[in-house]
Amino acid sequence: MTADPTGQRFRLRGPRSSVEVTQVGAALRSLVVDGVELVPPYPDDAPTPAACGVVLVPWPNRIRDGRYTFEGVDQQLAISEPKFGNASHGLLRFGAHTPVEATEEYLTLGADVVPQTGYPFHLRTRVTYELQPDGLRVAHRVENVGARTAPFALGIHPYLQIGGVPTADLTVRSTGTTTLVMDDRNIPVDEVPVGGDTDLRGGRRLGDVSLDNAYRGLDRDATGFARHTLTAPDGRAVELWQDRSFGWAQVFTTDRFPEHPLAVAIEPMTAPANAFASGVDLRTLAPGDVFEAQWGVTFRG
Repeated sequence: MTADPTGQRFRLRGPRSSVEVTQVGAALRSLVVDGVELVPPYPDDAPTPAACGVVLVPWPNRIRDGRYTFEGVDQQLAISEPKFGNASHGLLRFGAHTPVEATEEYLTLGADVVPQTGYPFHLRTRVTYELQPDGLRVAHRVENVGARTAPFALGIHPYLQIGGVPTADLTVRSTGTTTLVMDDRNIPVDEVPVGGDTDLRGGRRLGDVSLDNAYRGLDRDATGFARHTLTAPDGRAVELWQDRSFGWAQVFTTDRFPEHPLAVAIEPMTAPANAFASGVDLRTLAPGDVFEAQWGVTFRG
């Protein structure tokens, strides 16, 4: 029997909603509310495509040349994006996570980032998926269990859809007021006000734009949440919310998602690409420090 390349799958089920999470990457593989699929499916025998739903720790996005300096010591990470010569999407993208606690509607997975070449620090990560009647709440906990202060950032890479509606026909709305300008290696070189195709505040039809943009300056509601929406022509919408710990959001469209002519990811991030080198919104965790953050998905039928 051929092994599942995404590892063991964990399923949560409620009266209206269900979730499937993979062992590899602690990735959100499926979310269904009222019979509507909100995550684009991919073949059962395929590895997780395009980082679909993966937890990105201890950094999201890219680090130029995999090089950074922390507390006066130069570090060299493995190059995991050979095309551009970058270290990409952290150290647990392809890591297996272990169940810590599980019920029918609640799942906690855990994995350690162990000291290794280019990252001689030890973090213990936990991600909890909690089913809601109209969607999903996700909580992250990261503890420095090592003896050294560690640089740290967190990102998540969920893809969203409204099942039965071509993604090209969805309208994306996001409230970011600035976006990053990238070089030919997808490394930030400037931050500018949004404008034209990058301004999503009034909504843009996804079939009319090509996006790979990091945003900040996000509007917050009274709860401190920033919210991003994909809306179908019939008014149904899927919303991704993120708490104040996530100061950034990446909106990414691709035609390379298996069996989907267009797919879109909306990615909460605590820091942008190359933060280990630039220091922009980079956090440090002293031994014993704990970082916590939340995000979630809600369907409005």
